[in-house]
Amino acid sequence: MRFAVAERDAALAEAAGEVLAKQAGAERIRAGWPGGDAEAVDAVWRTLAGVGVSGALVQESADGLGLGLDENALPPLMEALGRSGLPVPAAETVAVGAPLLAAAGAPQLPDVLKGSALITVSLTPGAPVPFAARADLIAVPDGEGLRLFARDEVALEPVGSVDGSRWLAQVGAPAGGGLLLAEGPAELAVAHRRGVLATAALLLGLGGRMLELTVAHVRERQQFGVPVGSFQAVKHALADVELALRFARPAVLAAGWAQAAGDSEAAVRTSMAKVLASEAARKAARTAIQCHGAMGYTTEYDLHLYAKRAWALAADWGGPAEHRESIGRRLGLAGPADHVSEGADA
Repeated sequence: MRFAVAERDAALAEAAGEVLAKQAGAERIRAGWPGGDAEAVDAVWRTLAGVGVSGALVQESADGLGLGLDENALPPLMEALGRSGLPVPAAETVAVGAPLLAAAGAPQLPDVLKGSALITVSLTPGAPVPFAARADLIAVPDGEGLRLFARDEVALEPVGSVDGSRWLAQVGAPAGGGLLLAEGPAELAVAHRRGVLATAALLLGLGGRMLELTVAHVRERQQFGVPVGSFQAVKHALADVELALRFARPAVLAAGWAQAAGDSEAAVRTSMAKVLASEAARKAARTAIQCHGAMGYTTEYDLHLYAKRAWALAADWGGPAEHRESIGRRLGLAGPADHVSEGADA
């Protein structure tokens, strides 16, 4: 099967990419780390919201773009956002938070669509929540539901992360409080699959950006009087990264198609996409650092802004091992006692 991106979906990704190319350089990514100017990051996010990014999956009747509900709009948009490295809760907002706010008729939706309110979401009970330490709205699990809270309604305890711009925090929310956004295994499973898909696409973008930076470096860097990129070992290492990304991209598009079409194999396809995208991004980060030599190992170098994000996202919304296990269960490769319900899986 061949997967192609619809013209208007590609147009949104292109519009977002143009904004990011102009406004989201490495200095903006650094601004998102503790001690930086977070408002500089928020300004870019508001600009993106202005072209419809935050409401891409929200129906037009709720002032969204109405994309992705029956099409495959999410992967190309998230790949463009991933390539930029902009430290915002993109997957949590575009794929999960905004559509759930719209479905619930939440009064907070307009502010989220305008980018004036930052929302983050976690579907894993007890896990640190990305961007919770600076989000205005936080959605966390409560029993078999997902509830939305304002920042001042919860207790926050910051947690360290390999990527400091993720602003992780443990969230203590009152049981039964807040606004109910989703309830039951089926609704939570759909939301979770969208979050996984969006994160996989972000990883593709990050991998592509690290490969791009590395190719530019090895063309310019000289050793023994010739460019480092002329060495066969470097060429093969970078070719392997390109190959991994090219194998992962169709899997991500296939997962997006399966979710949009309501395909019975959507969960398996989504887990496959996350596995391949995570491993491709990790390979890109490892190879990029090696090809940059000693300078690649310094955290002050721009490459690390993308590598650290890739390491964090590869583990977020389920790491490769977790998704492989999920695929195995669905294929009947685990024992009967290991099987779980549809809603508890990816």
